[in-house]
Amino acid sequence: MIDRTAVRDTANYLRQVRPIDPDEITEYIEGTPHPAVVREALREEAFDLRLREREDGSFVPVDDDPVRPPGWAPDAFPEAYAFALEDLLVAEFGANWHVGDSGDDLRETIRRLKTDYLYGNDVEYDRIAALGYAIYHLPGYYAAIGYVLDDLAENGLLDRTLRVLDVGAGVGGPALGLHDYLPEDAVVEYHAVEPSAAADVLDRLLEETGRNFRSTIHRATAESLFGLEASSAADAADAADDRSAVAAGDSPIAEPFDLVILGNVLSELADPIAVLEAALDALAADGSLLALAPADRETAIGLREAERAVTSPESAVEVYSPALRLWPDAVPSDRGWSFDVRDDLAVPPFQRRLDEVATREATDEPGEFHNVDVQFAYSILRTDGERRVDVRASDDRCARMADSEAHVTDRVNLLAVKLSHDLSDGKNAVYRVGDGSQSVDHYLVCTRETVLNDGLRGADYGAVLFVENGLVLWNDDEGAYNVVVDDETVVDVVAP
Repeated sequence: MIDRTAVRDTANYLRQVRPIDPDEITEYIEGTPHPAVVREALREEAFDLRLREREDGSFVPVDDDPVRPPGWAPDAFPEAYAFALEDLLVAEFGANWHVGDSGDDLRETIRRLKTDYLYGNDVEYDRIAALGYAIYHLPGYYAAIGYVLDDLAENGLLDRTLRVLDVGAGVGGPALGLHDYLPEDAVVEYHAVEPSAAADVLDRLLEETGRNFRSTIHRATAESLFGLEASSAADAADAADDRSAVAAGDSPIAEPFDLVILGNVLSELADPIAVLEAALDALAADGSLLALAPADRETAIGLREAERAVTSPESAVEVYSPALRLWPDAVPSDRGWSFDVRDDLAVPPFQRRLDEVATREATDEPGEFHNVDVQFAYSILRTDGERRVDVRASDDRCARMADSEAHVTDRVNLLAVKLSHDLSDGKNAVYRVGDGSQSVDHYLVCTRETVLNDGLRGADYGAVLFVENGLVLWNDDEGAYNVVVDDETVVDVVAP
């Protein structure tokens, strides 16, 4: 057994002098262990030592500078991951996986998954369902997480050494996006929690990640991992095992995480609030919880409901982005249907193959199995009080959206977060907004754009706007307030 203390001490000494070569360290360790044994020990200690392994097998210190936004804007799903997925499809069904009975089974599986999500049905992931899910959803989820990570990176809140917990990791969209978002010199200790057959797909795709993205898959439910109340005898046994592991210091949650991801999983949990609270408890003091959901109405609203359940003026949990609470003593209670939209990806080859056969057989609409939209709801939560922008509203300058009923037909000033892209059919631009106090949906409706209000159109999703002299009207058809932005209105972007 190698003397790990000696390995650490030697590495800490040499790191200030030159790249650490396992062949050289061997000479300093009692018993002169084989260099391969030293290399493996260094890999296991690299995260704590802030060391990254280079292609030549030597180790060098990780840069202390935080990760900066890399200009994330993928236009296609990377070929390496696409080939890996097709490897799985070929291994399961043969080279012509997209035709015949196997193609029919995959198409029917994807249709069923779409229906189950639409109606909130329970979803069971056997191997075929996991492959169908990967075909249809993997590219979009890969792209989405990078745009969300930008919110943290722009404020220097992503370290180059990250301990990550991915709860409900699925087939790996968020994991692969995280890997490609981070710079090559980052070191990641990645823990995936996935009990279903999707873990097999994830395992294969993670083989395409770099040597410093060190991953472990825990084939357990989120509830059992966190020791929550179990719904079956099997779950109860898993939960007891995990509680014992925590007590022994062997559980993945025995140490805190810099980043906890809940990607498209909250809507599938029996008690999403309990899991969300437990996941927040697993954060480091300066860590971030990132929750993603599809943009459809039910799952996006469900995400916002979960966010609101764990945040309050008295809570230590703060909404970092995007739905900032601009009034510190208020909590919103509107529907909360809010999502971001980014540029579509190119249709990946595996989606095209599956769809082409369906089209030739005239059984489906062309493009039914293309899913390249990048539309997603998200929430970033922290427990250290950090917010993407430190902007607060004040009664002496702004009206609260909670008080809009008293201001109908009046012109008011508002501080607002832009929570949608243009929702109109092309006539008057319409944008969903909030200030953290609203109990009813609010929209900015631009009836006349001028140089004084065109900041509204150009502002990004999540931007904070100061609206001066907006006209408050009640929209009875939508059951919402429309704040008219016209030639008497000024819109300033307070924080992009």
